[in-house]
Amino acid sequence: MSEEFLLLNPGPVPITDAVRRAMDGSMISHRSAEFEATYARAQDGLSYIFECSTLDGSSTSAGGTSLILNGTATMGMEAAVANLTDDDSEVVALVNGKFGRRFKRIADRHAQVSAVEIEWGESFDLAEVAEVITDDTDVVTIVHNETSTGVLNPVEQVGELAAAADARFVVDGVTSIGGDVFKIDDWNVDIAITDSQKALAAPPGVSAMYVADRAVEHIDGEGAPFYEDLDWHLRKAESHQTPFTSAVPLFRSLAVAVEQIEDETMPTRIARHRRQSAAFRAGFEAMGLSLFASLNEDSAYSNTLTSVALPESVKEAPSDFFDAVKERNVSISGGQAHLGGHIFRVSNMGNLDDDQILRGIRTIGEAMTDVGVDADTEAALSAARAELDD
Repeated sequence: MSEEFLLLNPGPVPITDAVRRAMDGSMISHRSAEFEATYARAQDGLSYIFECSTLDGSSTSAGGTSLILNGTATMGMEAAVANLTDDDSEVVALVNGKFGRRFKRIADRHAQVSAVEIEWGESFDLAEVAEVITDDTDVVTIVHNETSTGVLNPVEQVGELAAAADARFVVDGVTSIGGDVFKIDDWNVDIAITDSQKALAAPPGVSAMYVADRAVEHIDGEGAPFYEDLDWHLRKAESHQTPFTSAVPLFRSLAVAVEQIEDETMPTRIARHRRQSAAFRAGFEAMGLSLFASLNEDSAYSNTLTSVALPESVKEAPSDFFDAVKERNVSISGGQAHLGGHIFRVSNMGNLDDDQILRGIRTIGEAMTDVGVDADTEAALSAARAELDD
């Protein structure tokens, strides 16, 4: 009998039974008091996550508003840029992966863009970034945890550069918020965005945004797309509503998911994600594989997903490897765009237990062996257990 299906893609991630059951209730009006209570629960949990994602659980925000958006995080990315810019604004977009590039492509539609663009998987030279961010810069965008490559970018340092230039700082925290440290005020973040189906471990379809109080005066909803008018969203959020029809079942499941995070506490959740990501890295390296990301003193490996270079022999027929993983009832992700056939990515976002991490490592080792790679699966499991037991 095959083992139970294990989803290790970097989103959507597995959801708990309670989160799934939350979607099964009778339909209600999105303008009802019952829905407003659901929104309030989700909003309160999100505010805790946005504000208290620290190792000691302390708050890092002097004030802000959590919004729930009826769309994925790409909607949030565009809403942030469109509400803070006009055609003459200058946006500095930092790009070292697919989602940094997405931020740039969004900004191109709304403003003038100066990009700091490097190879996917490489790390930013902060001296080069500092040369591009000037007193003429209105908005700086960056992806905290670049999902396409596994690089954790230096948000704190870039935030200092943005603040020195009096520019608004917008951060994609899609695969970090809810699973790793994130500091709103300490990092000078004006708007942060995350997605339901990543570290929050809720179903896909809605996303969340945190708007720091200091950013509100810079928002111009009139100049944004009608559906993404943040002035309107902020006004409606005061009464636990959205401007338009809400995805009621998804709001219900999100409320349960963030309450589960509150029960675990962010310090405990961050520590678990860091321990499990360290186990993935140690296991794959002990297996004889190489991590994909190229780091410098200002970057780090992701703590919520791991990106690994495929051996040269596997690149000749990568589908054989991915098929061997699939045969073991495990789902992982390959590379995106030009990285397809060059890397694989596994996630530890959400509520995975340590045995599932070990199963993922074992599956990768067995699949590598199937396609002719001399992979030391036992050494990999031993190295991973050492990290998990630490």
